[in-house]
Amino acid sequence: MEKFSAKRRGRAAAAAFFIRHFPFFIYVLLIPLLFAVWSLLLHFTHLPSPPPPNDRCANRYIYIHNLPSRFNTDLLRNCRSLSQWTDMCLFLSNSGLGPPLPSSSILPCSTWYSTNQFSLDLIFHQRIKRYPCLTLNSSIASAVFVPFYAGLDISRHLWSGPEAGNVSVRDSSLHDLTRWLTSRPEWAVMGGRDHFFVAGRITWDFRRLSDGKSDWGSKLLLLPAVANMTALVIESSPWHTNDMAIPYPTYFHPSTDADVTTWQERVMRLRRPFLFSFAGAPRPNRTDDIRGRLTDQCRGSERCGLLECGSSVSRCHSPESVMKLFESSVFCLQPQGDSYTRRSAFDAMVAGCIPVFFHPGSAYVQYFWHLPKNYSSYSVFVPEKEVREGKVKVEDILLKFGEEKVRAMREQVVRLIPRLVYGDPRGKMESVKDAFDVAVEGVIKRVERRRRRMDDQMRLWSVDVDEEEESWQFYLGGRGKHEWDYFFSSASM
Repeated sequence: MEKFSAKRRGRAAAAAFFIRHFPFFIYVLLIPLLFAVWSLLLHFTHLPSPPPPNDRCANRYIYIHNLPSRFNTDLLRNCRSLSQWTDMCLFLSNSGLGPPLPSSSILPCSTWYSTNQFSLDLIFHQRIKRYPCLTLNSSIASAVFVPFYAGLDISRHLWSGPEAGNVSVRDSSLHDLTRWLTSRPEWAVMGGRDHFFVAGRITWDFRRLSDGKSDWGSKLLLLPAVANMTALVIESSPWHTNDMAIPYPTYFHPSTDADVTTWQERVMRLRRPFLFSFAGAPRPNRTDDIRGRLTDQCRGSERCGLLECGSSVSRCHSPESVMKLFESSVFCLQPQGDSYTRRSAFDAMVAGCIPVFFHPGSAYVQYFWHLPKNYSSYSVFVPEKEVREGKVKVEDILLKFGEEKVRAMREQVVRLIPRLVYGDPRGKMESVKDAFDVAVEGVIKRVERRRRRMDDQMRLWSVDVDEEEESWQFYLGGRGKHEWDYFFSSASM
């Protein structure tokens, strides 16, 4: 009888234990099931719907957010507030290309415009509105474009004005934008990892580290939501991966394939009396700047063409003067400017001039989609430290290149021209891919890699961007250290 009672008591205790801990057992059993369901939902949610068979736009569709006008067109209506010194209303005419330049022996056709280097927000938007694979169905889109004029937005606050020192006002439109985006169903699909936008200035205009009144720029690229997106800038950061560099706008905006090929043939035929040239001005207040030394070397050589840019009325502000110099030169010196890359690097290559770079940050660790990985095929590299210390004469280095090598390099530069220019949004190029086309292809491939990574990691509660895989080191040779790391360390500063 006692044994029977003990068994009953044991069963009762077990039953009581089970009842008391029932929620825990349910939790343990349900969590793996719920997690599996969540993973499947994630997997199928972030995959675009398959396009119809034989669809020429398959895997190329782009969806454009219909942003409130305060993020773009209102900025154009208030164009006089965009710059204290420059009439941006004039430069934003003609779909952002600026006023047309008169035809001349230097610029012989009607495809040249006085284009401002910071007008890419509008140029890109006008081009993408005519992209042949737009869709109103975001579920089939390979990427999502955000037509926020980030460069024009911050330009209002960079130098002066009643709100220039108020960082909360300076950043207000950015927080407004991210609230709007993150509330949209399109954002939820990949957490913004399939979104991209153009910020037509250098990356440092959007990476303000603190909130002092005199601190430069905005915090756009440091916002958590924007960290997931892809920002297309005219100069990117070697230390971050949420921005990608695409070419500065140049003065040349072809409308047809023939415009491109005619120009390429012309610059290959040009007689170039100068071995090398330099357009720029010294920065005597900067001890690390080499432009003063390059100016002196150029002045001391009969083989060098010099365009000094010191005064406000300088010929450097004349597109015809700049292009005439570059069209007359075999090599064009391209040291760092106020940042790593100068717009004239692209103007020079459009003129068929072989660029000479002095820091890898000027071209080699950015513009991955538009320039070859093999930098020696189209350019010359001279470490700026050797120039600064007086160890080298650039002329002596350039004289060592034989005629055959120079011709091969120029041919490569000329082949690159279509990828470096933005076609007129009102024109139509059939087979030639310009800088816009290359950038869009690059974005779509980048989003696809992120999408595959999300597939591989769908068992994780959160999916992070593999920053190392999107770094310049990975692009140039894989993970780990690279020979150019030194240039971006404090030791080289």
